[in-house]
Amino acid sequence: MTIREAEAAKMSQLPSAFSFGPLELRPNEGLASASGVALHLSVREFGLLVELARNDGRIVRREELYEAVWGEPLRPGDRTVDVYVRRLRVKLAQTLPAWSFIHTHVGFGYRFAPALQSAGESGAAQSAL
Repeated sequence: MTIREAEAAKMSQLPSAFSFGPLELRPNEGLASASGVALHLSVREFGLLVELARNDGRIVRREELYEAVWGEPLRPGDRTVDVYVRRLRVKLAQTLPAWSFIHTHVGFGYRFAPALQSAGESGAAQSAL
């Protein structure tokens, strides 16, 4: 089975749509939208977001994310997942500044847990980006 065939088989097992507050993901269509407006995500960004959402509330190790999205083991010292998580956070914060979606657990990985932030928190999150 090729990587594309494996990816297609995995996508067909996912629900047709996930909704998290104003964020909607449609894995089978390759579509992510925020309050009805399509997000412009790369294939890898979209795959990473879907994988995190699929594990909603669970801490997912960087190695697991890399294998699920890139289809191969993470090389020692590779920071690709971190770079893509940052890109996703920036795009989500630009579109939905009052929301926080991806949380870092230092030494463990990342957790997808959508939360509406208070006014003070969203300003702090914007300046931290």
